[in-house]
Amino acid sequence: MLFTCWSVKGGAGTTVTATALAILLSRTSPAGAVVADLAGDVPSVLGVADPRDPGLSDWVAAGGAVPPDALGRLELDVGGGLRLLPRGTGPLGDARRLAVLGALLRADGRPVVADCGVVQPDSPVAGLVGAGDPSLLVTRGCYLALRRAPLVPCHPTGVVHLQEEGRALAGRDIADVVGAPVVAEVPVEPAVARAVDAGLLPSRLPRGLARALRELCSA
Repeated sequence: MLFTCWSVKGGAGTTVTATALAILLSRTSPAGAVVADLAGDVPSVLGVADPRDPGLSDWVAAGGAVPPDALGRLELDVGGGLRLLPRGTGPLGDARRLAVLGALLRADGRPVVADCGVVQPDSPVAGLVGAGDPSLLVTRGCYLALRRAPLVPCHPTGVVHLQEEGRALAGRDIADVVGAPVVAEVPVEPAVARAVDAGLLPSRLPRGLARALRELCSA
């Protein structure tokens, strides 16, 4: 099963959401889980060093010449049953190869969470986002973000709403604008920032964040 997490504006919390979801899935799946980093910040959120090995951008650039097991060779063990597919350093510009990548990740026997980052109207990663089941738009109740959502070439199957105090837009407003149900309401709380800043998210996953995402693990 492939979960694709994405946003239409930077700073929405997509990487933290995707990483936390992958951590939870690694604890509930007997085979563990995989987090595919297409945005580049997952290692920092996990509290591990940035990999210097080849990554997904290298797999994409190699085209059809890569051997069948090439994707598996990129995986790094980051502990607790979680494997990381690092981004690499090159561009992710081949939309067709990214669509193939999405199909391969979806066919993996383990749950896979892909942090797809910010999706723009011309983003090549849109085909991979569409392979997600579910495809999760991560957003805050922010007008500037929501006004961009109808412009991107992919439609979410669900929305992860990061709740901030003082926002005028509630979950029901977001669902109306996006045209997809809110499947998780995640409180924005200091405990999450502290765990990420200390590099301790895997070992000290805040209860509020885990509680909000746990239902997605059984979907």
